[in-house]
Amino acid sequence: MATRPKTGDESSTVLHEKPAQTKPPAMWQVVMYNDDYTPMEFVIDVLEKFFGHAHERATQIMLKVHTEGRGVCGVFPRDVAAMKVEQVVDHARKHQHPLRCGMEEV
Repeated sequence: MATRPKTGDESSTVLHEKPAQTKPPAMWQVVMYNDDYTPMEFVIDVLEKFFGHAHERATQIMLKVHTEGRGVCGVFPRDVAAMKVEQVVDHARKHQHPLRCGMEEV
């Protein structure tokens, strides 16, 4: 079997892999909006249950929603934020509250 003689170029050829140019995913904030019917304690419970806030922090967010018309519950990747919005809205409807929740890109 014949082999091909190496040339100077073949022995010095090295392929270098470039690092992937990826950027972190866009983050989305879950926002709760004020209404005149959902009880404040229910909102606090939602903030504790679905967003993991301590009672004091949940109360602060609830008061922001109540006084300013909206409050940020947390910041997450898009899929997680969408899931949280769906969970909150479903929970509110099961308890017959019109609580509104949405998401906005940060």
